[in-house]
Amino acid sequence: MSETPLLEVKGLTKSFGGVQAVNGISFTLNKGDLLGIIGPNGSGKTTTVNLISGFVKATSGRVIFKGRDITNMPPYKIVRLGIARTFQMVKPFYQLPAFKNMIIPLYSPRVKALAGGKYGDRDAVALDLLEEVGFERDNQVAYKAASVLPQGYLKRLELAKAISLQPDIMILDELFSGLSLAEVASIVPIIEKLLLEGKTIIMIEHRLKELFRIASRVIVLNFGEKIADGVAKEVMESDEVKKAYLGSEE
Repeated sequence: MSETPLLEVKGLTKSFGGVQAVNGISFTLNKGDLLGIIGPNGSGKTTTVNLISGFVKATSGRVIFKGRDITNMPPYKIVRLGIARTFQMVKPFYQLPAFKNMIIPLYSPRVKALAGGKYGDRDAVALDLLEEVGFERDNQVAYKAASVLPQGYLKRLELAKAISLQPDIMILDELFSGLSLAEVASIVPIIEKLLLEGKTIIMIEHRLKELFRIASRVIVLNFGEKIADGVAKEVMESDEVKKAYLGSEE
């Protein structure tokens, strides 16, 4: 059965001066899928998701979300519509406790609208969300200042903030970067649980083994162009992908 895509990217292009960072990229994303975006450094991965989430304005092309053209909308409007994201470089409010870092997303217009205009006990909700992503309540880590948290917990905090917005699409930009194998192994089941709950996810990743375990589909970018699109095993057998990607990062 055919399915109307949740997201359609059509001929998306971005130029920075004379540099073509993204060149005519097109793809679709269906509800409940996890799409991996891979490629060498400088291939246009983060620029692509920046265009989708409104942090960069497109030179040309369109982004269609749930049938609506959201091209070049500001990020706050795109978040309200249901696309949330994490960032590779985490920038929490370092002096606040981890659970207080959840204030902005939990008091957002989107969450208020989804809750019928009532916020409820946001601190309790924040603690529940942090526990879902691996913050242990019994050792009080959720009450510690973000400035003393290791990278693994900061990445979990980023994930919790995105989840709190109850988005239709979550974009995770190198969630696994800087983490140990054990930390990655503990986060993968959280992503799998989100998929079982019907969440739709886009992941930029260099940790291919872990990504391929959970991705239903992968696209490969190189020099701003899409060079492959399909299931991971088939994509990685492509001669063009091997030439462009394999051995460049891992």
